[in-house]
Amino acid sequence: MMSAPYEGDEMILCPLDYTDFKHTCAVIVSGDGPNFCGHALLHVGDAWYFHVAGRNSLPKFMHESGYQRYLKETGKREIRRWIVKLSNPRGAHEKLHDLMEKQWLWLVLPNNCTSFVEEVVQAGGSKAGMYFNCPSAEPFA
Repeated sequence: MMSAPYEGDEMILCPLDYTDFKHTCAVIVSGDGPNFCGHALLHVGDAWYFHVAGRNSLPKFMHESGYQRYLKETGKREIRRWIVKLSNPRGAHEKLHDLMEKQWLWLVLPNNCTSFVEEVVQAGGSKAGMYFNCPSAEPFA
């Protein structure tokens, strides 16, 4: 029996401080199967990634080495990174904590990987986001 590809781990203890949010990016990777829109992850600090993977599951996190493993095991490739400037890093940190503790109900368009990243950066004072929730086809701005 093959094991599922690595998608990250559930967060028990947050490795971040709000000052890590001085460097924040939306990372866009290729999608699975027929998903031509791709997938969005949040990159914070020098090496941490956060995302939702699954229909009704806790969000996942991984260190840079885990991100490389995730790309390899899922067959995804990084498409681009969008730097997101935050005026309220503490707000983003608090929102990320809140989201990481709750199951994420994936509703395809209104509540997906992009909206997860948007919620965190918008709590950090950014207006960045996507209109069509198709990360590979539009800027995260």
